[in-house]
Amino acid sequence: MSAAPPPLPEVVVNSAAVTHVAGATRTARPLAIHRKLPAYAPSPLVESSSIASRLGVRRVWVKDESWRLGLPSFKILGASYAIYCALIDRLGHEITWSSVEDLKTAIDPLRPITFVAATDGNHGRAVARMAKLLQCPAKIYVPEGTIPARISAIKSEGAVVEIVRGDYDAAIRRSAQDEDEHTLVISDTSWPGYTSIPRRVIEGYSTIFFEASEQLAGHGSPEPSLIVVPVGVGALAAAVINYYKPELGDGVRPIVIGVEPVTANCVQSSIREGRLVTVPGPHHSIMAGLNCGTPSAVAWPFVSQGLDVVVAIDDEWSRRAMRELADIGVISGESGAASLGGLLALCDHRAPTAWRERLHLDENAVILLLSTEGATDPEGWARIVGRSVPVHEEAVGVKPGS
Repeated sequence: MSAAPPPLPEVVVNSAAVTHVAGATRTARPLAIHRKLPAYAPSPLVESSSIASRLGVRRVWVKDESWRLGLPSFKILGASYAIYCALIDRLGHEITWSSVEDLKTAIDPLRPITFVAATDGNHGRAVARMAKLLQCPAKIYVPEGTIPARISAIKSEGAVVEIVRGDYDAAIRRSAQDEDEHTLVISDTSWPGYTSIPRRVIEGYSTIFFEASEQLAGHGSPEPSLIVVPVGVGALAAAVINYYKPELGDGVRPIVIGVEPVTANCVQSSIREGRLVTVPGPHHSIMAGLNCGTPSAVAWPFVSQGLDVVVAIDDEWSRRAMRELADIGVISGESGAASLGGLLALCDHRAPTAWRERLHLDENAVILLLSTEGATDPEGWARIVGRSVPVHEEAVGVKPGS
């Protein structure tokens, strides 16, 4: 007997969504900073004609963030830019630099300085990697239940890891206590009095979309008519909206779909209620990077106006998406595959046809899926996909050929 199909997603249409979001703006400054970092290269943009054909759309593109600046996740883009801006703020002036060696020298007046973060895995490792590059200590708080492979990956960057009783929000609260003159807390979510660094994290993610626009043009493809983004606290979704739905200017204004675990659907719940809502934990989805109970207050003004639809999915949709992405050569972890998982759920044969009609999922649709991580839990990936993870995805050091 075949396994029962996963349940259809919970779908919330955002009646407050607009095409020009107040306060949203593009900035290319993060891209200029990222280009100075070791091993910078645009992440691949992969086309899948097989997925496009099966879904009955014109083109499907996957932005593959499985290896970014030497780490298996997009998070280093936000962490690196936020750390750079925070250091400049503490120095009190801009600096001239062309390499990490220059940057290390420039921040000598600030030493000793420790970087602190809370994480489900990827953000914390990114902060730890930047600390290692700049020869600074790092302390990373993780919620209890974090997979050992993710803890080991953070420790491999030289960071101290402390396990916090409770969920991701509890780890955030613990990290916030460490801020002082010799400590920088680098968080991708915000709280009262702490907004500057999360804003910089959002800005840092813009590099993904500047790259994607150039890559699409190089392939002779139009800009996407629909973008699907995994959602945790909403920082990446806010970056999508700042790039594709700025307050000023013309151009294509795509439909933006956010995807969350059904057990940690804090952004969906907030949009349904029209205010910030906390979904109590503990959250146990395999989409660990999306196990967030409260949206970022800094991201909220953008996601509340810019997300057109939010989809909350069962874990099985992520598993299916991981396998489909592996078939086209994209190694995507549980959280990274959520974007395709949400799209598959929306297009399931049992789904109401009104969903496709509202989202213009037809023969003219050009879809951009954000696959935000590689196999951050190699054993889990292999168990779900049914094959071993390619060696470079398991590497702690440098990806072969980089």
